[in-house]
Amino acid sequence: MERPPSWAREDFIVSAANAEAVRLIDAWPGWPGGVLALTGPEGVGKTHLAMTWAERTGAILPNPKAPADLVSLVGKAVLIENADQAVSDVSLFHLINMAAQHGGGLLLTARTPPRDWPAALPDLRSRLNALPVAEIAEPDDAILRGVVRKLFRERNIRPADDIYPYLLRRMERSVIEAKRLVKRLDEAADSLQRPVSRALAKEVLEAGEPTMDLF
Repeated sequence: MERPPSWAREDFIVSAANAEAVRLIDAWPGWPGGVLALTGPEGVGKTHLAMTWAERTGAILPNPKAPADLVSLVGKAVLIENADQAVSDVSLFHLINMAAQHGGGLLLTARTPPRDWPAALPDLRSRLNALPVAEIAEPDDAILRGVVRKLFRERNIRPADDIYPYLLRRMERSVIEAKRLVKRLDEAADSLQRPVSRALAKEVLEAGEPTMDLF
């Protein structure tokens, strides 16, 4: 049975691709204006890093579909995921202003930097353009190895260590592809009643997309 994902800080893999973003996250509450935007491609660990910050700070995660009274968030740490789509211009403008107050803080995540977010309000546009940004780059080998290991662990799979360099040399360089590949290996192992191994990985990778012949 697949385990739920872990947001534990010790499960976050730090490498050259994200070390500067980690440093900036850890600089809270010293963020300029109390705000930081955490950006990067899909699947590179933005949510994981943001959730560790939220746990450390006791941050509130407002529900965008049922937004809290903004007044109730004054002086509190707030996390907004997918900030370029999740909240209205007016709410985001006020949240940014409130973050500078004593005890406040605002972490915004998105795939693109704030300067590229849509904003009809001129005052919001100027604030977004000025926000400090912590960017996570595309994953390097260290991150991909850690991600694949974590994905196997969440599926209660413990392959031999020789599978990792084999996969890293052949797989597409993305966390999304790592998730697809681990899922395919898990399904193949279950269907063929075989352990996940380098030999099985070779068969799955050479087969391309899953087929009825393999599964």
